[in-house]
Amino acid sequence: MSRSAHPAGPRHADVLPEGRSVASAAPPADLNTLDPKVWAQTVTRDSQGVVTVGGIDVKALAEEHGTPAYIVDETDFRARARAWRTAFGHDADVFYAGKAFLSRAIVRWLHEEGLNLDVCSGGELATALSAGMPADRIAFHGNNKSTEEIHRAITAGVGRIVLDSFQEIVRVAHIAESLGKRQRVQIRITVGVEAHTHEFIATAHEDQKFGIPLAGGQAAEAVRRALRLDGLELIGIHSHIGSQIFDMSGFEVAAHRVVGLLKDIRDEHGVELPEIDLGGGLGIAYTSDDDPREPHEIAKALTEIVSRECDSAKLRTPRISVEPGRAIVGPTAFTLYEVGTIKPLDGLRTYVSVDGGMSDNIRTALYDAEYSVALVSRTSDAAPMLARVVGKHCESGDIVVKDAFLPADLAPGDLIAVPATGAYCRSMASNYNHVLRPPVVAVNDGASRVIVRRETEEDLLRLDVG
Repeated sequence: MSRSAHPAGPRHADVLPEGRSVASAAPPADLNTLDPKVWAQTVTRDSQGVVTVGGIDVKALAEEHGTPAYIVDETDFRARARAWRTAFGHDADVFYAGKAFLSRAIVRWLHEEGLNLDVCSGGELATALSAGMPADRIAFHGNNKSTEEIHRAITAGVGRIVLDSFQEIVRVAHIAESLGKRQRVQIRITVGVEAHTHEFIATAHEDQKFGIPLAGGQAAEAVRRALRLDGLELIGIHSHIGSQIFDMSGFEVAAHRVVGLLKDIRDEHGVELPEIDLGGGLGIAYTSDDDPREPHEIAKALTEIVSRECDSAKLRTPRISVEPGRAIVGPTAFTLYEVGTIKPLDGLRTYVSVDGGMSDNIRTALYDAEYSVALVSRTSDAAPMLARVVGKHCESGDIVVKDAFLPADLAPGDLIAVPATGAYCRSMASNYNHVLRPPVVAVNDGASRVIVRRETEEDLLRLDVG
């Protein structure tokens, strides 16, 4: 493999088009150092400078499984799942948010580590059931569940269905009664708390598709209707305020308003609902600047908030549920790419093209998400260059990492990796430009195995029946 150098990117003090100096985001002192905040726990460099995970180096993984590939550290995933379960204890429920990434192997790991699972489609439900997750440990979400999905969920015996609209209250009740069952449900409300996230992932303000607004008495009316229907057993209230949240103050305001509704329900109906679900959305570290909280800190904060609010309202403290998805799977994986074309733009930056792109990680284009990146097939003592990692798609917005420092001697054939891609990358992957979706490879204790195989052209053409 050639190691010839090419023209370096801009010097550190050059100015970007936006008018900000590259010096304002200075490169790290050592490009070979891997920040443990953004990499899975078994990731390290071996004596030759090659990055390893689970005891296997990335060159071996690339040779066996090809690139691009999502590499999942099973040890890290299980440790994070266990940390959430331990932090909340037996008096609370932890539901892994399957939308972050779901496969049958993931379901089995969750089951073995004692977590529950929330799903939001018939496909996710089918995956969960096929992998042996007990139905009573499954919660079914979604703002537009079909009649078929609801029927399947109730027939399977899911532990709860989260009701998202007035129409759904009636729909679920009718199907449950037709099956001779009484379905446990929660009502998802929007509490008017807007988490400090991207507009498209803030989910608790009123002007959006999820939940029933607390404002104007709509949530209270939803409770009245649910309590009147024989096919429903209302067990609690659900609230989710957004995603990639670091500040707990939003949860404090949300809990105050949810508990206020619980108090109103008690006063009007003489019923104290036994559960409260505060959703998920806890942030992870995509870059060294991110500073997420540990599960035990989150558990302590949320438990204290709810207990304090219930004491003030003279209510028994309900059982708390939370729904971490990204917070568990996000940091456990990285995406492994091979470098192709390298294009220096004098005075701007160097464009580094890889063999994947927006088809395996749409989040940068969709959410303006920020990621880290590192050269992983070797170390380098070369000067840092400002790089933009881009994909192979016919789209100017096909950006994987907007701005990052990579060694100036980066060459075609090098392997680079983007950490913290376990959540939403494979889940939102596409076949744009008829590019094949990468495999998901689990690594553990010196062995690797494919848990979701790479797509083939045969897979792609099999669906094309024109």
